[in-house]
Amino acid sequence: MNTKAKIIRDLRVIGITEGISFLVLLLIAMPMKYIYGNPLPVKYTGWAHGVLFMAYIFAVLRAAYALKWNLKRIALFMIASFLPLATFILDSNLKKEQEAAEEPAI
Repeated sequence: MNTKAKIIRDLRVIGITEGISFLVLLLIAMPMKYIYGNPLPVKYTGWAHGVLFMAYIFAVLRAAYALKWNLKRIALFMIASFLPLATFILDSNLKKEQEAAEEPAI
């Protein structure tokens, strides 16, 4: 696997993981806190999501630098980290790029 494909793969894995943690925080942990009065799930899920969020930002910046992204694309990926499901939508585009990067040059 070449460097470009590896960087894209890393961003995809972190993006999907960060997106899942965001959904768990919003759809499971927050209702448990505000409906059932149990704040503990928000504490641990929020902590994990915070770490994954920072990893996602780092992965976006790494990809932007290595793959020479323009500011519009960088902003798109940064904004996606704040919107539920957005990282999953961007993943389909990254998957195509990863597959193209993995194809052997003829």
